[in-house]
Amino acid sequence: MFFFSAALAWRHARDDPRRALRLAVRLALRVVPGRVRPHLAKWARPTPKSDESGDLRALLAAAPGSGTGRRALAAGRPADRLRVLHFVTNALPATQAGYTVRTQRIAVAQRELGLDPHVVTRLGHPLAQGISDARPECEVDGVPYHRLLPWLAPRGPVREIRKAADLAGPLVERLRPSVLHAASNHMNAAVALELRDRYGVPVAYEVRGFLEDSWLSRDPARTEADEFYRLTREVETARMRSADLVVTLGEAMREEIESRGVRDVLVVPNAVDDSFLTPLPDGAKLRAELGIAPGEVVVGLTSTFYGFEGIATLIEAAALRRDITLLLVGDGPERAALERRAAELEVSAVFTGRVPVDQVRRYQAVLDVFAVPRTADRVCQLVTPLKPLEAMAGGIPVIASDVRALREIIEPGVTGTLTVPEEPESWANCLDQLIYSPKTRGEIGQAGREWVAENRTWRAVTARYLKPYRKIAEAAS
Repeated sequence: MFFFSAALAWRHARDDPRRALRLAVRLALRVVPGRVRPHLAKWARPTPKSDESGDLRALLAAAPGSGTGRRALAAGRPADRLRVLHFVTNALPATQAGYTVRTQRIAVAQRELGLDPHVVTRLGHPLAQGISDARPECEVDGVPYHRLLPWLAPRGPVREIRKAADLAGPLVERLRPSVLHAASNHMNAAVALELRDRYGVPVAYEVRGFLEDSWLSRDPARTEADEFYRLTREVETARMRSADLVVTLGEAMREEIESRGVRDVLVVPNAVDDSFLTPLPDGAKLRAELGIAPGEVVVGLTSTFYGFEGIATLIEAAALRRDITLLLVGDGPERAALERRAAELEVSAVFTGRVPVDQVRRYQAVLDVFAVPRTADRVCQLVTPLKPLEAMAGGIPVIASDVRALREIIEPGVTGTLTVPEEPESWANCLDQLIYSPKTRGEIGQAGREWVAENRTWRAVTARYLKPYRKIAEAAS
């Protein structure tokens, strides 16, 4: 079998090198997985950066996005149906996170609205994450996902951008998209801008977060004076200014982007699928499986466990109460430390690890209160998370840190409860008010659900793309 497959790959090499590459990678993955898979993961993973600031300076100097494309695809593009090519860092089914869920929900909603969305993942994904899946294309609920898998990993971010554009070029020529829609971070924007320079297709850059502030929040020793912070901000800002359209998630983010000299920023907030508005399933069976007593009050969340999520504050608040169980669904770099902290404080806490997307509502059904204990870091002030909206859609009362981004979705005492970030005593007091008033919990949960149903479904918010898409597509034609 090995030699037959090798011969088949060699035969195709002369006529179709890309097909030969795919056959060779599949052969390596299937025939000798124990030895080859680690090698392929190492091959696909970006070269370790010895000088990250130097890389950022190189990106600034390279400056894709002059907009002087050949406009080779403008003629003959169908005018009745917009085709959108999304460029993202990672995606379902290989990676499960709020970022990948947003990508999928937007693409599905765009299909329902009559658009034709396709998604392209960053160079090397998912092999770069150690996932042995070398398919050049897969489909998730009818949405095509295209992968850019080179034979060798390019050295340095500038070469990575050009290699990604080289591999995506044939896809652009075949699909003839009306818009290239890049989502954070600046590397995805740079690839789309490089393709705009080659083909004249306009670029929308969707800023889903601020990379420099996320980096800052994960390392308390760093400051805004650090060169890496400053250069990252400059690169991101340059990509925003080069794009034909800038999109973001909330009003606080819009104001931040506009302060950098970008105008007419489109806000398309996070939202929920209509299925989240249906009644939650019965949580009794899962409670029993998790070892939670029937009458126990359960407070929890679904999250990626980073420091800025503030989960330690929730654990310390639970230690002050002693009459609640925490259900912490997810994983991340802080998980081990959080488990140790819960054990030290003798808090009743269930850590489930990651759960499949289609199982999230089962775990939500166990909760009496959903918590969003984010810190007061700048990234939390600006970026609105997706998970509380999903909980609100299910009628679960939400308690959250009083930071600007969360005030965009929670009206205190009406659609949720806000309290002081990073202060366990304040959290314990607010939890006390919710836990001992089932009536209040019910009223807040219902009001939150009604607000989400009226304002935050994917179909409703995705419709905001249509007019700006057509405007930039017509301007480029």
